[in-house]
Amino acid sequence: MHRFNEADAGAAEEALLACCGSHRWALRLTAHRPYPDIESLLAAASEASYDLRPADLAEALADESWMPQPLLGMRAPGSQAAHTALRAAHAAYEARFGHVFVVCLEGVAPEEMLDTVLHSIRTRLANDPDEERLIAADELRRIALTRLEHLVATHSGAAAR
Repeated sequence: MHRFNEADAGAAEEALLACCGSHRWALRLTAHRPYPDIESLLAAASEASYDLRPADLAEALADESWMPQPLLGMRAPGSQAAHTALRAAHAAYEARFGHVFVVCLEGVAPEEMLDTVLHSIRTRLANDPDEERLIAADELRRIALTRLEHLVATHSGAAAR
């Protein structure tokens, strides 16, 4: 926590942007430092996530689309047919909603990821765009909190060595 609190504003913002691609979110968390503990930082991050405007959410979702990773669920074990179905589901989702599919997989076992992602995409394809925007925003919030928690833990562990 100390390293995050003491980092210059640019470095803190850059680290936060790796957790959530909304500049407004990152600036808000940077501006409210110092945080007494990780719980306070996570609470502030969660609150800032709920305050994302549609443009902020679009910016964060666009950031997710260019991250150097395969389609969500593609690294999970499964048959070729399941991976083909997953690629098709990702494409259908992006065509319907205009952004990448996001879902928090924290706590999901690797052998369950492909089925979890495929089920989630198929279920959410039935949503209307406004409902899906709310769900995507909440999933993005959960992902950002997980990334932020790992970021602070990693930097705290490095500082303790």
